[in-house]
Amino acid sequence: MSDNEIKHALGNYQRTRRLMIAVLVVVLFAILLVGQSYFPPDTPVHELLETVGVVLIFLGIIGRLWATLYIGGRKSAEVVSGGPYSITRNPLYVFSSIAACGVGAQLGSITTTIGFGVICAAAFHIVILREEKFLKEALGAPYLAYMARVPRFFPKLSLYEEGDTGSFKPRVLLITLMDGLVFLVALPAFELVDSAQQAGILPVLFRFP
Repeated sequence: MSDNEIKHALGNYQRTRRLMIAVLVVVLFAILLVGQSYFPPDTPVHELLETVGVVLIFLGIIGRLWATLYIGGRKSAEVVSGGPYSITRNPLYVFSSIAACGVGAQLGSITTTIGFGVICAAAFHIVILREEKFLKEALGAPYLAYMARVPRFFPKLSLYEEGDTGSFKPRVLLITLMDGLVFLVALPAFELVDSAQQAGILPVLFRFP
């Protein structure tokens, strides 16, 4: 596979990833427009879940930035196995799924907290399988050895190694930050949904435990 083919293929996967995040946010937000938690707003459980959700969103954003410090611009050129990539082959998707849990928690529901993360992880699984096929062709034996050593998704903390971050690329980090900020849109958006539902402007068709 030539360098141009590698760059073109990688660009396609990155666009697919961003589109996947955007579609998930839109679809899940649409569901929340007509759903409501069993725990009414301003109750202790609802407030606790929202707070935990905010923490998860920021954890997801920070984790994505951490992963980008290691992978930025090197994904198709070499096997990156340091930092978060020493414990999972797909830390960007892991942290995105954590942030998705935080988005679901803004409904004040345990079901949506877990469900959003599971849906996000399942959607990314499709992208991961395509990326693995590409990386096996592009990187060969070193990547196959990395696949055998490091789990695909769920982190194995005992494998952690600091590794090398390579050359720092501010532009790549900025793109990752802007992608991650999409999750923060959930905070004011769901507050507006809550207010509209309580005022009777939006219908409540079902409730989440």
